Amino acid sequence: MSNSSQDTYDVVVIGAGPVGENVADRAVAGGLTAAIVEHELVGGECSYWACMPTKALLRDASAVRAARALPAAGHAVSGDLDPARVLGRRDRFTSGWDDSGQVDWLNSAGITLIRGHGRIAGTRAVTVTHTDGSTTTLQAQHAVVIATGSSAYLPPIRGLADVTPWTNREAAAVRTIPNRLAIIGGGVVGSEMATAFSALGAQVTLVSQTRLLPGVESFAGEQVADALRAAGVSLHLDVEATEASRDDSGTVRLALSDGTTVEADEVLVATGRTPNTKDVGLDQVGLTPGDWLRVDDALAVLDETGEPIEGNWLYAAGDVNRRALLTHHGKYQARALGDALAARARGDELDLTPWGRHAATADERATTQVIFTDPEVAAVGLSAEAATAVGLKIRVVDYDLGAVSGAKLHADDYRGQVRMIVDDDRNVLVGFTAVGPDVGELLHAATIAVAGEVPLDRLWHAVPAYPTMSELWLRLLETDGRDR
Repeated sequence: MSNSSQDTYDVVVIGAGPVGENVADRAVAGGLTAAIVEHELVGGECSYWACMPTKALLRDASAVRAARALPAAGHAVSGDLDPARVLGRRDRFTSGWDDSGQVDWLNSAGITLIRGHGRIAGTRAVTVTHTDGSTTTLQAQHAVVIATGSSAYLPPIRGLADVTPWTNREAAAVRTIPNRLAIIGGGVVGSEMATAFSALGAQVTLVSQTRLLPGVESFAGEQVADALRAAGVSLHLDVEATEASRDDSGTVRLALSDGTTVEADEVLVATGRTPNTKDVGLDQVGLTPGDWLRVDDALAVLDETGEPIEGNWLYAAGDVNRRALLTHHGKYQARALGDALAARARGDELDLTPWGRHAATADERATTQVIFTDPEVAAVGLSAEAATAVGLKIRVVDYDLGAVSGAKLHADDYRGQVRMIVDDDRNVLVGFTAVGPDVGELLHAATIAVAGEVPLDRLWHAVPAYPTMSELWLRLLETDGRDR
């Protein structure tokens, strides 16, 4: 009996995270057949080890802080968080790390799931190795899409691998809160997990070779740093971890470049991501396994010369193409790509003009992000530094969010700040950042303004309801008018 078989589909997707699911879904909605290959859980990193479980770890503490910012509500709230209940709610969001619900959705969407490890085996061909060692070869009529995401990057710190460090996966799936947690990395994951584990009772120390949250405006990182210090987190910024060791008692020691030492029960490494491309068959198309994948405007994978792979059949969406390492932007790419694959199959011309149906323009001009620290950070588009770097003549307009009436009602002693970046030549918003409690829900108004390239003269006619925090838009426009 043969232990191999072959099947044919219009589109074959490697990776069943949110990105792969959306590519397949849009392709099927466009009249194509699609198979999706996954060797772990359907739903991917975001569903089980990142976005959803980590935000569940953060939400209870956020609700308690909000209540305590009001006199009567704060009086009604007493006691500490119950970590067991927080972890129990987290488990509900991961469905206990059971993907049967996600599989049911694939089935309802008409997408075929192939369990196993997928590797490119040739032009439009993917070989899937199943857990029992058997293989299936999938032949794509139109396209193969790599949507395998990324994994935590472990920096070359001496002894680090020997102390069995946590990554985002261990942090998201934690069963017991350690008494002492050291975090290496001051980006989004490090800052969010410092917020979460401190609230859950751990003594947290964070080490970062940069300022906190270097990817956003510095004022936002400074306010988050202030809040973490106030919560008892020890911050070692602009310092590197140079060596790690674990003694017989289980204590981890981190030696720092400033000559100090940090002791902890566990260490979480949050120093960036690396693409999951080491074993997907890139060598079959002349690319280097383990590399990020360069893509063109249509998300077609490019070869070493910068041209699409011969035959223009291989695509990459999500983290692996390094355009925007954010789940929602990966899904955005996926929707554009799935529609484009269906259009190509019909012989239709693609619309790859800026903001066109098949273009992922927002990856460059309107990247959105919410960082669920205390306080929250919300940003879209370009920072002042990034806008200047690309040659724009800009106006930077700042406003104290705590001075807005809606913010004063939202919480006593509300502290926050907002900034808008205006393209001086076109008089349109190209960037927005807010820091403060619950600012994440304010972001989409800014996103629409940036993506819609709405002139500021027109934004004056978007009247914010009073007294809400959205009054910040009126105050920004007034400040901009006075500054000119």
